[in-house]
Formats: sequence, structure tokens, C-alpha cells
Amino acid sequence: MTGATGNWYCGLHEVNDMAFVLHLLRESDHFLDVGANIGSYTILASEAGARVTAVEPIPSTFAHLERNITLNGFTNRVRTCQMGLSDQTSTLRFTSDLGSVNHVLVEGEDGPSIEVPVSRLDELVGEDIPVLIKIDVEGHERAVLRGAARTLANSPLLAVIMETDSSGARYGVRDEELIKIMRGHGFEPYGYDPFVRRLINAEKSYGNTLFVRDRVVIEARVASARRFKLINGDI
Repeated sequence: MTGATGNWYCGLHEVNDMAFVLHLLRESDHFLDVGANIGSYTILASEAGARVTAVEPIPSTFAHLERNITLNGFTNRVRTCQMGLSDQTSTLRFTSDLGSVNHVLVEGEDGPSIEVPVSRLDELVGEDIPVLIKIDVEGHERAVLRGAARTLANSPLLAVIMETDSSGARYGVRDEELIKIMRGHGFEPYGYDPFVRRLINAEKSYGNTLFVRDRVVIEARVASARRFKLINGDI
């Protein structure tokens, strides 16, 4: 519940990235939330009017996600999927007692765990290409990207918010490899200033990195977005 309590006390726990979601998305856009946890980004995207596909592999967390969606009145906008995403359709073993940092188990890792079905992102979305994807899978990002080649190559996808905090090291993956994969699909890394609504040049950001295909299109969208009222001000 770390992110949820952060949102409650601070307004937006990850203000730059969360404000980008609000400012980019429009009515009926498709938003894909990979590693949705209890649904902080899912709820934001729904508030912006988007249709959401929320993917969460851990059953106990998935129950919180569905309850959060119901409490906020967005059941008609959100498709929930209790599963994981990877580079092939199979099953993977996840940790099950680490809250917001549950992850795909590393060989030799001990502790409570659970077997979860996984699929490729391309298979999940089919022809319904998202405008924006958020990927937060605690180091398993490379495998998710490998299963998303068709989607990443599709022009309706404007941006990807992806965790880049070196958590891939447990699988032998460096953040620079993720950036290289994204650049191979035409995306460049940026940050976002929600108060002036402009992209910021950045090789990468610790925490999340925003990957954008067309800066001009993105900045036109965010500049024209409506304002949103938070518990601690407007954005």
C-alpha cells in the first residue's frame, strides 16, 4: 500500500509521471497498466476518460485492485487481468509476500511464492493498441518488452512510462539495455514537468523514465489538456 498512502498524503505519489497520464490521455484512449498493483495509475487514467486494461499477477493485490476500481466507480472503463506479462505464454513463479515489490522469482530465491500464468503483451492487446503504457514489473521489464515488439512498433502508441531503478539487476539486466530496446522502436527517454507541461531531456530518470516517440505530438496534447483538481491543488 506504499503508493496508495503516498497518494493520500501527497496528492500524487509520483507527481511528474502521474500528471503526464492525466495530461496525455483523452476520452476513449486505451491505457495499459502493466503491474497495476492496487490501481493508482488505473484510477488516474480512468478519471482522464480513458479505457484501461489493468494487469496484476498477485491474487491478494488483484483483489485490492478490483475493490479500488469499484469504489471509484470505474468498473465500466477498466478490464482487469489477473496474470503477468513476459516474452512467452507460460507460467512463472512470483514472490507473494512483498507487497508492492513482488517480483518474478530468481533461481535459488527463498520465501513464499505463487505460480502465475503469463502471456505476451502483443497477445493481450491484440489490435487495440494503447496510446500509453505503464510498465512496473520489478526488474522483469526486458521480458515484457520482448513480448511487445508489434505493439511498440505501432504508431498509435505515443509513450511508455517504465520503471528504471536498476531492479533488473537481479535478472542480469541493466537499465541501459531497456533504453536501447526502446530507442530501437523509435522512442527517446524524457522526463516531464507537469507545471509548465513540457518534456525534459533526460538520458534516464531513477524511478521511472518516460519514453516518447514524437515530442511535438506529445507536447501539443499535454498543453491542451484540461486541469485536474487534487486534494492539494490543481494540475
